[in-house]
Amino acid sequence: MPIRPLNRNWTWLFPPTLEELIPQDHPARFVAAFVDQLDRGSWGAMEIAVDGDPLGAPAYDPRGLLCVWVYGFMTGTRSCRKLEAACVDQMPYRWLTGWEHPDHNTLWRFYQAHRQQMHQLFKRTVKTAVRMGLVDLAVQAVDGTKIPGSAARARTYDEAGLRQLLERADGAIAELEAQNEGGGDPSPPRLPEELASAQALHERVQAALEQVTAEDGPKHVNLTDADARLMKGPHGYLTGYNAQAMVSPIAAETAGRTGLFMTAADVTSAPDDHGQLVPMVQQAEDNTGDRAELTLADGGYHSGETLADCAEANYAVAMPETGRRPSAEPDPYHKDGFVYDEQADTYTCPQGQTLHFAGERQRKGHAGIRIYRGSPAICRACPAFGVCTTDWRHGRVLEASPHDSALRNHRLWMASEEARAAYRQRKQLPEPAFGILKEQQGARRFLLRGLKNVQAEWALLATAFNLRTLYRIWAAWQAKERGTVLSSALA
Repeated sequence: MPIRPLNRNWTWLFPPTLEELIPQDHPARFVAAFVDQLDRGSWGAMEIAVDGDPLGAPAYDPRGLLCVWVYGFMTGTRSCRKLEAACVDQMPYRWLTGWEHPDHNTLWRFYQAHRQQMHQLFKRTVKTAVRMGLVDLAVQAVDGTKIPGSAARARTYDEAGLRQLLERADGAIAELEAQNEGGGDPSPPRLPEELASAQALHERVQAALEQVTAEDGPKHVNLTDADARLMKGPHGYLTGYNAQAMVSPIAAETAGRTGLFMTAADVTSAPDDHGQLVPMVQQAEDNTGDRAELTLADGGYHSGETLADCAEANYAVAMPETGRRPSAEPDPYHKDGFVYDEQADTYTCPQGQTLHFAGERQRKGHAGIRIYRGSPAICRACPAFGVCTTDWRHGRVLEASPHDSALRNHRLWMASEEARAAYRQRKQLPEPAFGILKEQQGARRFLLRGLKNVQAEWALLATAFNLRTLYRIWAAWQAKERGTVLSSALA
């Protein structure tokens, strides 16, 4: 077989145009179409001046800078220095910037100034997909994933560790001050660098100590990123954030293919998912303009308060109770087997004994726990003694929270075959989405610090995730000459 000639000195008789550098169905073209269709209202919402300033040196076009960041988040390049290099040696970036080469400082200043407002782009992707009928709102699933922050776990301290660190910082400050007090030289106009850094460390440690000693404060604080929290991840403990996502399937009949779409995204520093379900459902409803028929969530979201809030808002939810299998044999002496009389404020056990109200008990995170007790003598003589209760002194004691009715109704719903069949769809929605975000978009670690900055970073990752889905549909439609329909919908 002959060898093709290798010549690195080839020249063009007629130089190629930018249009010839990338294929017509390249994802960079879709990103450019998405950004070019932004109207003045959208640019104004992001506080970006598209007309520039008539005075001063010419600035880079914000459309090109935004394209670079969006395409970078789609392909897993989120560092401004890596994006600078890509704008030099990668053809899609050179096409997006119109053969310009913005440096990392320019890219960073643009990202820093406008990232908080870029969540508007995420809402735009959702509304575009909904307007095209691409989102199947028959079911949606929410889940959270722990993502390390831009902070080392070794810099996370509890109260005892902070007090020790504060003592060392005070000792270092005293030693440096003693060194600078010797001799009759006048005091320097500013603090020496070592003393200034020691005093800055003292201030950070003192502020962190005030946080952990507060009544409702965290038990641990990271000195690098004060908003990051120590939480348990799939591979041990990490210092980071809890990223939330609501995911819906793509309407295969309309799109002509399967896929996933994120309709809500948020980040919290709470180490668990309790309290996150209702806000995520509300955000998804606001973004889509419609309510999903059913929301799926794992047991980490389960609580009586959450179920009561869902019942009040008329949200249909399927989620298991932690530590309770829906297929398990029902316990006849579980609290759900006791009949409550609202007028008499009593419970009747399966054996016919009446349990009377005996007072309230306060627990951390649970207020208004009502206590009901049976007769110890009757319980000891009951044939169910030893199964219902083994407390021969007090008999059966029943605790009732204000949300018992919601819990009982949800258990009945989750015991049905309809609920179990619907819940089996959950693992097909958020978990693959998180896999794509981490493996293909590089979201294994947040690069920014502070909760607000991390929320902006996650919103742009969610925007890029949705654009990847829309691009695949657009590319398939391009082959069928339907791509112009989706392109016009971006407007």
